[in-house]
Amino acid sequence: MLSETIPIREGEELDEQKIIPFIKEHIKELPKDAPVSIKQFSAGRSNLTYLIKIGEWEAVLRRPPNGPVAPKAHDMEREYTILKEVYQFFPAAPTPYLLADESIIGRPFFLMERKKGIVLDEKLPDYITETKQLGKQISEKMVDTLVQLHSIDYTKTKLVTMTKPEGFLERQVHGWIKRFEMAKTEEVAQFEKLKRWLVSNIPQSPEPTIIHYDYKLNNIMFNDDLNEIVGVFDWEMTTVGDPLADLGVVCGYIIEKDDSELLKQPDEQRPLTAMPGFMTRREFIENYAKKSGRDVRHMNFYLTFAYLKLAGILQQIYYRYKKGQTKDERFKYLNVYAKNLIQYAIELTSEKF
Repeated sequence: MLSETIPIREGEELDEQKIIPFIKEHIKELPKDAPVSIKQFSAGRSNLTYLIKIGEWEAVLRRPPNGPVAPKAHDMEREYTILKEVYQFFPAAPTPYLLADESIIGRPFFLMERKKGIVLDEKLPDYITETKQLGKQISEKMVDTLVQLHSIDYTKTKLVTMTKPEGFLERQVHGWIKRFEMAKTEEVAQFEKLKRWLVSNIPQSPEPTIIHYDYKLNNIMFNDDLNEIVGVFDWEMTTVGDPLADLGVVCGYIIEKDDSELLKQPDEQRPLTAMPGFMTRREFIENYAKKSGRDVRHMNFYLTFAYLKLAGILQQIYYRYKKGQTKDERFKYLNVYAKNLIQYAIELTSEKF
């Protein structure tokens, strides 16, 4: 909820004796003898994030998870470079401060601005009453901010040389199929059928834009009144590509009140996206189309692909848990959720948007 910090999880500790001198060496204005505090942010299932406090100064440290990681995943240098470009055009992106290679703590990491506000994860803050107007307001702000991101002229940034928008969607479909196959811990019914359908139905993409590619409630920070988005986090997957793939991802995270049980996580209570007034997936897509002017006739494909992508992310995380690379018990049943998403994606292939 409120970008909460927790005591650092076992096995995910930071070496304060190495990190703090490194920070003070590169950020000269920090007080020499001020008290130091390091806590971990509770949210997030992939990269690890920590709150670093030196006196009154605060920053967020972001680093990859423990254990082996998938090729090209958790690339701290790339994410840091993307933030350096995007934050100049998109105020909700945190300002990056400092990048470190793996020589400091054995893993690369970077420091960025600590934004303050409310991250909505499982429930609303106690002082806020749930209303239809609030649900509409939150989801409308999400649409507006996504449209704003997609309107940035990426040719004015270094993303021109860092990305390859031509053939983006085809590469993504084949890439996420391969990632899911590599992370499988058991056979998944209907996966081969879904794979064939996706490969055979790739639509032609619209003009490319900067895409966040993991845009969802718990990667967004609102102000205290929930009427402005003040932060967007987790830029690891950001690239230049098909904006409708980005739209598909955010809609894949929207769970509606009467949705299939296949879309609900095994241990999850009613998600915030099911609150009164929050846009349905169709409403979110139509609102985006109206504000962006983009043709959304092929959204059934993009949403189906989004469920495969999400299943792949969850299966990769579960694979790390299964191999003992993390002891985080939140990951215990992610393989069940991943299989359910594959099943739901198969059902979606026969529908039309």
